[in-house]
Amino acid sequence: MGPKPKKSAGKKKITKAERLRLLQEEEERRQKEEEEARLRFEKEEQERLEIQRKEKEKWRLLEKKDLERRNEELEELNLLEGCFPEAEKLKRETRALAQWKHYIQCDGSPDPSIAPEMNTFLSLWEEEKNETFEQVIEKSKLVLSLIEKLKLILLETPLCDLEHRTVVQHQGSILRLQDLLSLKVDVATELLLRQASTLADLDSGNMEKIIQDENVTLYVWANLKKNPRYRSVKFSGTQIGFEIPRILATSDVALRLLHTRYDHVTPLYPTTVTEEEQVPTAVEHLKKEEPVEKAPTNEEKVLTAEKAIIQEDELEPSQEREFSLVQEEEINLVALEEVEVQRTSDHEDENLETTRYELEMQLLSEAVSAAQLHLVENIVEMPDTKEDYEVDLCHFSTLGGVYHLDILELPPQYKPVKGWVLVEIRQEGLQRFTYPPETTDEPDPENAFPPIEVTLEVHENVIFFEDPKVIRWDAEGKLWRTDGISSIFYDREDRLITFSLDTLGPVALIQDAHVNMPYQSWELRPLDVNRVVLTVTTLFTELQIHIKENLCLLGSVRLQGQEHQSHLEGRWMTPVPFILALKEAGLNIFPSVYSHFYVVINNKVPLVEVKACRQMALLSPAFAFCWSKWNMACNSTRVVFGVKEGLAEDAEGHPWSLLMFSGDRAQMLRVRENSEVFSEALKEDTEFHSTLYHMVKDFASPGAMERVRRADCRFIDSVCHMLLATRVLSYS
Repeated sequence: MGPKPKKSAGKKKITKAERLRLLQEEEERRQKEEEEARLRFEKEEQERLEIQRKEKEKWRLLEKKDLERRNEELEELNLLEGCFPEAEKLKRETRALAQWKHYIQCDGSPDPSIAPEMNTFLSLWEEEKNETFEQVIEKSKLVLSLIEKLKLILLETPLCDLEHRTVVQHQGSILRLQDLLSLKVDVATELLLRQASTLADLDSGNMEKIIQDENVTLYVWANLKKNPRYRSVKFSGTQIGFEIPRILATSDVALRLLHTRYDHVTPLYPTTVTEEEQVPTAVEHLKKEEPVEKAPTNEEKVLTAEKAIIQEDELEPSQEREFSLVQEEEINLVALEEVEVQRTSDHEDENLETTRYELEMQLLSEAVSAAQLHLVENIVEMPDTKEDYEVDLCHFSTLGGVYHLDILELPPQYKPVKGWVLVEIRQEGLQRFTYPPETTDEPDPENAFPPIEVTLEVHENVIFFEDPKVIRWDAEGKLWRTDGISSIFYDREDRLITFSLDTLGPVALIQDAHVNMPYQSWELRPLDVNRVVLTVTTLFTELQIHIKENLCLLGSVRLQGQEHQSHLEGRWMTPVPFILALKEAGLNIFPSVYSHFYVVINNKVPLVEVKACRQMALLSPAFAFCWSKWNMACNSTRVVFGVKEGLAEDAEGHPWSLLMFSGDRAQMLRVRENSEVFSEALKEDTEFHSTLYHMVKDFASPGAMERVRRADCRFIDSVCHMLLATRVLSYS
C-alpha cells in the first residue's frame, strides 16, 4: 500500500461551536425576514381592508343617494315613456284615416276589413268565366294587394282592437282569396292549352308559351308531335326546362311551370303556440316589477296589471305578432271603471284628480309595455318533428316563392269546321297526369319511370348565403318534405339550380332562417333630428337600416366586404312591412320565438332587455350605442353596451364608455373594451342611477338632452320596435 495523502494545510475544520453559531445566525435572519414579511402583509391587509371599507362606504352612500332620488327618476322616466302609448294612439288614428280614405275613394276595390265587401268581391269573381291568363294575372295584382292588407291588419292591429271572430274572419278571407286565385290560374291554363294547336311552333310542332309578370311567370309546353326522341324541353331564351322520360314524350301531355313570387302553399301560421305552452306573460313580469319601479301608493298601476293578467289568461292562441297589445277593449273598460272607483275611495288621502284621458293612457301604457315584453319572450316548448324528411319551418324559411311543376293532360283542341271552330268542353276541367302511373305492367317500373330532371332559375331579388336546399310539397300530409329529390346542383354565377324529382309538384327553395345569427356586432347612431341608422354586422353581411319618424329604409347591404344592390334600397316602409320584406329577400336578422333553439346566445332576461331597448330608443336622438364583447361575459340579468354622445363634431373619434344595466340600475364601468378581464367596478367619479336616461345625463351636453326631450314619439316607437325585433342585446 502507498503512503496516505496529506491533508491540505489551508482548509480548517469547522468546529462544533462555529457550526452552532452559523445555524443560529441563519435562524435569526430567517425569523427577521418572516417578521418583516408578516408586518408587510399586515400593513397591506390593513390598507386593503381600509380601501375595501372606503369602497363599501362609498357604495353605501351611492346606494343611499340612488334610493333617495329613485322615485323622482322613475317619475321622470314615466313621463318620457309616455311617447309609446301616444305613438300607439297615432297609429290607431292612421288606421282609421286609411279606412276612411278608402271609403271615399270609391275605386271599386273592396275594403278587406269589411266582410260583406270581401264576400261580394269573391262571389263576383267566382262568376266570371273564360278569363285569359293575362286577365287573371292582372286581377291577381288586386288579390295579392288584398291578401297583403289582411296580413298587415292581423300583424299591426293590437288585440284590444281585434276580436277573435274578426281574426278568424280575416284568416278565412286570406285562404279563400288564395284558393280562388289558384283555381282561376288552372282555368286560364286550360283555356290556353285548348289553343295549343293554333299556337304550335313551326320548327318543333309543339306549343311553347311564356307569360311573365312582376308576381307570376308561366312556362307552358304542350306535346303535340309526341316525338319519342324529343326528351329535352328548354324554353326559348332561358335555361329553364325539363328532361322528360319516354312515356311523357309519347303522351298527350303538357308541362307547366308556374313560378309565383308569393307563397300560398305553406300554411299561414305553422308554428302556433298552444295555450298549454304559453309561459307567464309580459304583464305578470310588469306586475312583479311594479313595487320596485313606482311608489308604493300608486295603486292604479297595480290594479291595472292584475286586470291585464286576467285578460292574458283569456286570450286565444294566435300567430306570432309584431307589437300586438294584450288587452281587449272590454277588459280595458272594466279596469278603467274599477280604477275610477278605487281613486274615488282614496280621494281624501291622496287629494289627486285623474282625468279619463290620463287613465286611458295608463292602461294603454301598460298594454304597450306588455306587448313589447311579449315580443322578446321565447320560453316555449319545441314542437316535435314527425319525420326525418319533414321540413322544420321553425328552422328554415322558403325564399323566392313557389315553383308549381305540373304534368297536365292535354285538353281537346280547337277544330275548324266550315268556318266554325269546334271544341269539346270537359266538365271536370284541367286534369293532371299521374306520373308514375299507379298501376303498370312494366317488369321494372323504376327504370321505366325514371326521375324527371328540372332546371329552375333563382329569383334575382333573393339572397342565398349558402347553396339553397330544394323541398317538395306533400299535399296529403300538408307539409314540406325533402325526400323524392336527388342530384341537386346549384350554379351560383348563373343562379340556376338543377335537380331530379320522382314526381312533379310544388317545390320551393329554403335557407336556414338563422344563417345570419348570432350577429358579430351592432351600432345605433344618430344622423339628424329624429333620424338614426342601425348597423348590424353578421358573418356574411352588413346591413344599415335608417329610421325616421315611423318609417324604415334599407340603406346599404355589404356582402363579403362588397356593396350589394338590393331592390329594397330607397324604399321607405313602416316597421312591420319592412321586416317582412327583408325576410322575403333572405336578409333575416329578426329572431323568432323559436330561434334560441337553433342559435347559441346569452339570452337576457326579457324584462331587462325590453327596459334597455325602450330607454336606448328614448336616448337615440342624441346618443350612439354599440355592441360590447363583455355583454356575453355578464350573466343574463345584466346587459353591457357602449355609449357616447353622438352630436359633437368629434363624436367619431370620441371613445366609447361601457355601461351596464340590470333593469333597475345603470352604471358606468371602469373596464374598457380592450381590457383582458371583465370587472363590474364603477368608473371613477361616476354614480349609478335607476335609469339609462339619468345615467347618461351626468355627462351629456344640454343640447343633447334637449333633443332627447323633444323627439317625435313615432320615431322613438319605431327605433324601439327595431331594437326589439332584432334583439341585438341577446343575439350578438
